[in-house]
Amino acid sequence: MLPPRLLWRDPRPIPRFNRQEPVTVIVRDPGFHEPGGGDNCTSVWYVCRAHDRAYRHEACGEGDHVIALHCAEHGAENMWPDPRMLMFPEGFAPPLSEAQLSWVRSS
Repeated sequence: MLPPRLLWRDPRPIPRFNRQEPVTVIVRDPGFHEPGGGDNCTSVWYVCRAHDRAYRHEACGEGDHVIALHCAEHGAENMWPDPRMLMFPEGFAPPLSEAQLSWVRSS
């Protein structure tokens, strides 16, 4: 029901005194692992695809960040939208329809 590749960027303006560059989150990608109920993904972190390193707030590199959830066992994983994404659905690319957004919120 969701597009095969789905990105999200917080649409709110970045605060003036926060030097953090814009961050785009890869929510879904066809090549990423789809975690299931039997997966024991206990060691996960974010990896910045733009800088090819672990993502640490304001310490990753210069310029925009494109981050993906990374599991120690499976590699890059699709992630479920977190509450911030559901609070600001206008940040999804491609935009989600009302039916898609309702489906995500109900799951």
